[in-house]
Amino acid sequence: MTHRFRRALLVLAALAVTCAAGCSPDATASEHGASSPLTGLDAPGEKDIAMRLVSSAENSTLDWKAQYAYVEDIGDGRGYTAGLIGFCTGCGDLLQVVEAYTKARPDNALARYLPALRRLAAAGSASHEGLGDGFVTAWRKAGADPRMRTAQDTERDTQYFDPAVRQAKKDGLGALGQFFYYDAIVMHGNGHAPTSFGSIRERALRTARTPSAGGDPKKYLGAFLDARVWAMEQETDHQDTSRVDTEQRVFLRDGNMDLRPPLNWNVYGDSYHIDR
Repeated sequence: MTHRFRRALLVLAALAVTCAAGCSPDATASEHGASSPLTGLDAPGEKDIAMRLVSSAENSTLDWKAQYAYVEDIGDGRGYTAGLIGFCTGCGDLLQVVEAYTKARPDNALARYLPALRRLAAAGSASHEGLGDGFVTAWRKAGADPRMRTAQDTERDTQYFDPAVRQAKKDGLGALGQFFYYDAIVMHGNGHAPTSFGSIRERALRTARTPSAGGDPKKYLGAFLDARVWAMEQETDHQDTSRVDTEQRVFLRDGNMDLRPPLNWNVYGDSYHIDR
């Protein structure tokens, strides 16, 4: 996925998690070094915080729930970018959202664009052919439909959020590390392309071990952010590394491994704050 530059450019209910196979008993401790279990980004309160953090970088606002109807072409070569985390017509995830929405509501105004969306996704094309103003209008209108919102939530969770949290827990990471993984997958996508999340993680592992493998959490997460910055610098549309430098590194430097409010950070020159 891509981030939206500026404008064009996400708990803790005392959640105990099961240690990944092969990790030591100490790996279940909080990354603060206390005896509490790993905090989970998938608990409601922390998930909302993560969504707000990502929205500050993706949408220049903490109001992530206002983004369901968002749609525009930001000129990044991926066609239209839309919805919660920037689903793209050239990437295939926007197509999956519309397909799920159409199953829930067959008569929706976006259904007529499915043939064009399938062609564009298959070709990885940035073209607007078969879409245009009618598609934009239909998407914005659908953003108010609870069934469309559910379709976006499901695509976000199954393709991005859940895989990020699952892998981070396997690596022995608490809420901060889980957020780092999620933000990376949102921007770069999952998998093992040269600048994808899988390759970023592999690059970090060259210089640091995960906590579940006996490594120091702060050292590993620092290596992960270094690898993330390297990946961003390889892509013209991602070379502003503010969301790492003035947001994520701030939390890591402060030792806020459970991502507990209050949180203060800057992204692309804008300041943000979360009290709770």
